[in-house]
Amino acid sequence: MESNNPALRRNAFSFAGEETGSMTLSGAINKSGILFLIMMAGAYVGWNLENMMLGLIGALAAFGISFFLIRSPQRAPTIAPIYAALDGLFIGTISVFAEARLPGIAANAMTLTFGILGVMLACYRMGILRATPQFTRVVVFATIGIAIVYLANFVMSLFGAQMAMINQASPVGIAFSLIIAGVASLNLILDFDLFERQTAAGAPKYMEWYCGFALLVTIVWIYVEMLRLLSKLNRR
Repeated sequence: MESNNPALRRNAFSFAGEETGSMTLSGAINKSGILFLIMMAGAYVGWNLENMMLGLIGALAAFGISFFLIRSPQRAPTIAPIYAALDGLFIGTISVFAEARLPGIAANAMTLTFGILGVMLACYRMGILRATPQFTRVVVFATIGIAIVYLANFVMSLFGAQMAMINQASPVGIAFSLIIAGVASLNLILDFDLFERQTAAGAPKYMEWYCGFALLVTIVWIYVEMLRLLSKLNRR
């Protein structure tokens, strides 16, 4: 129970492999930056195509690839960039449609996402927030709860119904989005902790790409929740 993010489970780092060299923190940060740039390139394409079906295909493909990569982290150097591009396609698509309804929302969501990333990193580096066993348990169980709620909402949507708190701009709906955004943000602390601990453990070099992929999963989650929250606030 070290992270709700399945891409950052401890056993994902246990595939020994025969790759020469060990993971370094700077290397993982560099690979994260490369994957982020690839995602932004995909987002540019999605933004300009304005095709919701294409964005949905990108999201489903990225979801499938993520499960494959979780089970085969040694493939990260070649598969993680593909995941980043597909995720970017999805992000760009939902952003352009959100922007059409509420001009400026995409830029605001991105600013908030980077702000959260910076604050969480600062809190981690200063020791204000650490991934203690109790902290980890709370975040993991909270995320599992959120996943169950979203799954239940998806099943309900198949029958023409939805949970009001997920999509409606009511006080309860806004509070729900704030809680989800908070849990997503706290997951960054677990991610930073695993970066640091796996570097100290001398994980294989390919794990730099895998860590970049894992961090990207959390960042995208935060961005999507920021879009949802801002949308609700603008409908009040």
